[in-house]
Amino acid sequence: MKLTKYTHACIRLEKDGRVLVLDPGTFSESAEALSGAQAVLVTHEHPDHLDTKAVVAALDGDKGLALYAPDGVAKQLRGEAPAAADRIHTVEPGQSFQAAGFDIRSFGGQHALIHPQIPVVANIGFLVDGNVYHPGDSFIIPDGIPVRTLLVPLHAPWSKSAEVVDFVIGVRAPRAFQIHDGLLNENGLGIVEGHVKRIGAKYGTEYRHLAARESVEV
Repeated sequence: MKLTKYTHACIRLEKDGRVLVLDPGTFSESAEALSGAQAVLVTHEHPDHLDTKAVVAALDGDKGLALYAPDGVAKQLRGEAPAAADRIHTVEPGQSFQAAGFDIRSFGGQHALIHPQIPVVANIGFLVDGNVYHPGDSFIIPDGIPVRTLLVPLHAPWSKSAEVVDFVIGVRAPRAFQIHDGLLNENGLGIVEGHVKRIGAKYGTEYRHLAARESVEV
């Protein structure tokens, strides 16, 4: 399949003329990523992963577009786009389903802790075609199945570099690309990616940086 990285956490996957988009958020080129998509997966409700305006416009503009998300996100979007309510599906951890011709498995359930005084929200990690894993805002490792392509949240208010590296080590995917890099400048990006690339390689993971709008075959 073809994987296209957009700014921050948004990913577009294309296979056999079908398009699946994950986490079109407000930091990303969401309208562009959503163009021509048949399905959208949303890991959680935070705006950097869900551009509500762009997603509602896409749902209203294409009666074939389906969306899959945790319960709170699904309920919100049914209220925002009532005409598309029957195409907005609730996902829980441990499910398997098809979206836009892709096989999907869901993992996790909870956003990583930011601070005890900040409420924890639902978060679903999605594994697509047993290949590409998008964890959302978590370091949940899929159980019982190997990951071939890991999307690594490089930097967030809820993480530190040691946890990022340990996530890469724990998954041990053959290849990895970055997501959740929208808060880093070039200096910070170089430091974190250097650790991920160097230490990940010891455990069999080849890490590569993707620029916004860059595509690769996976």
